[in-house]
Amino acid sequence: MARPSRYDAATQERAVRMYFERLEEGGISKAPARREIGELLGVKESTLRNWIHKQEKQAEAPEPGSLSYEQLQAAYDEQAKEVAKLRRANEILKTASAFFTQA
Repeated sequence: MARPSRYDAATQERAVRMYFERLEEGGISKAPARREIGELLGVKESTLRNWIHKQEKQAEAPEPGSLSYEQLQAAYDEQAKEVAKLRRANEILKTASAFFTQA
């Protein structure tokens, strides 16, 4: 079981928001921005980095149900083509295997 967080969700969100705002201001790179915000809020830089990575991952993932029918159909068609290709390759390998076991 995971250890309970020392910081509540509001503190985490605030820290990450402050980090991105600081980066937008410019004149500072990622690590110094993390250090600066961490010192302001009393949070370790590594902890803040973990929160930032977690939020970035969540931002990249599409919301459930957010894909359109066309996008889902295109993904399905692409996977169906890949399955057909792999089945053909499997049949070729089975045939070759049978040929070489007879020889």
